[in-house]
Amino acid sequence: MSFLFLSKLLPLFFYPVGLTCLLLIVTLVLWWKNPRWSPYPVALALIVLLLATNGWVSNFLVRSLEWQHLPPTEIPRADAIVVLGGATRSKIDPRPMVDVAEQGDRVIYAAQLYQEQKASVVIPTGGRISWRGGGLPEATDMAQLLQLMGVPESAIIEEPQALNTYQNAVYVKEILAEKGMKRVLLVTSAMHMPRALKIFERQEINTIAAPTDFLVSQQEVEEPSSSIQAFILYSLPDADRIAKTTKAIKEYIGTTVYRLKGWL
Repeated sequence: MSFLFLSKLLPLFFYPVGLTCLLLIVTLVLWWKNPRWSPYPVALALIVLLLATNGWVSNFLVRSLEWQHLPPTEIPRADAIVVLGGATRSKIDPRPMVDVAEQGDRVIYAAQLYQEQKASVVIPTGGRISWRGGGLPEATDMAQLLQLMGVPESAIIEEPQALNTYQNAVYVKEILAEKGMKRVLLVTSAMHMPRALKIFERQEINTIAAPTDFLVSQQEVEEPSSSIQAFILYSLPDADRIAKTTKAIKEYIGTTVYRLKGWL
């Protein structure tokens, strides 16, 4: 559990908001100890925020991950559809039912692939960190949503233990071996796909990427050059972009850490 906690805590100092806060704390210390140096960390904090909220920077980082595995024109058949967690919020008061998170496209796309008969089984995988959100395992939440979208309970195999992408692959491999299944369609967010696909392949699972939840489309790429108004708005700071930048940085950090641990 210590690795899990540290994996959530330490990257905060490399994310734009956390790094900005750290630089401002340094500024306060310098202002008290040596005021003439205090403008420098403030200026650096401003640069971090301006870059993280810039449309070109944000979309470049996101696109560098998302467009590595673009969906094929025709999705091939497989033995199972594996959908990774991170897509739901549990039914906890005052929520009337399981909520779909930003990454909820994963569950919707998995249901669509099942309805298109791309596989006869759907494996939602993911536990729930007790000190972060709580509630039922994500696999159980996703299973409920899959059934609402027409996937029969008999076609769903829950994997409720995994707390990270590496564990997703390890536990899914056990299910595949038990059921005699070989080939899977891996459904996760496009930004997360490069890391997830390498982890599943490292486990020697025959994996086909089926990305969804694209944050940058061709329209976002072309939009700045469409008009002077779009160009100006694209250049101004935007809170949504800092979230996208942070997600991209998170993936690059995660890839580095997983490689160091030998999981990739």
